[in-house]
Amino acid sequence: MIQYALVCENTHQFEAWFRSAVAYDDQIKMGVVSCPICATSKVNKALMAPAVGRKGNSRSLEKNGDQEKSEGASVSLSAGHPEQKKLQQAIRQLREKITSEADYVGNKFASEARKIHDEKAEPRGIYGEATPEEAASLIEDGVEFMPLPALPEEQN
Repeated sequence: MIQYALVCENTHQFEAWFRSAVAYDDQIKMGVVSCPICATSKVNKALMAPAVGRKGNSRSLEKNGDQEKSEGASVSLSAGHPEQKKLQQAIRQLREKITSEADYVGNKFASEARKIHDEKAEPRGIYGEATPEEAASLIEDGVEFMPLPALPEEQN
């Protein structure tokens, strides 16, 4: 998966994930990539600074119930944008809609998503947790999924 910083013709900046650089190019050509703020499909890659860790900065995982936190990982942030509150509310509403209409499967997300993809389980919306290795395996096998939008209070 590749994460690109994007900017629309109205200078709204946002990020999106793509399976590969070729997938990005294909989706841009088809006009299916659109700005989440103004919905225009006139979108280009924005300048990005590489995520460079400090010397000796390693990622450590600490178990917190069924969730794992990664310390030392690079995180993209935004502050002070005039549309920030509207976007946060839209993200909150989207997340609430997804979680209210889907089944929570916890740490069995990868196996349940694979069963649905392989038509061994009834198609339905699910959400839960997966390790980076499980997510990479799902991507390699063509199982489509996306991360739930993160809420600001979850980042603290």
